[in-house]
Amino acid sequence: MADKLKVTLVKSTIGAVPKHKKTVEAMGLRKLNKTVELPDNAATRGMIQQVQHLVKVEEA
Repeated sequence: MADKLKVTLVKSTIGAVPKHKKTVEAMGLRKLNKTVELPDNAATRGMIQQVQHLVKVEEA
């Protein structure tokens, strides 16, 4: 398992559940097709699981 994950916002949060919008913003994703590197831990994995239909994940 890698120690970092690259998370990219690939689908807009317009029309998404408000909780999912806040989760995406909490991960540091504010614009479409932007990528952030996050630590690979249980909290991050849980956030990704919640919004998996909006993001693309790669191991860094």
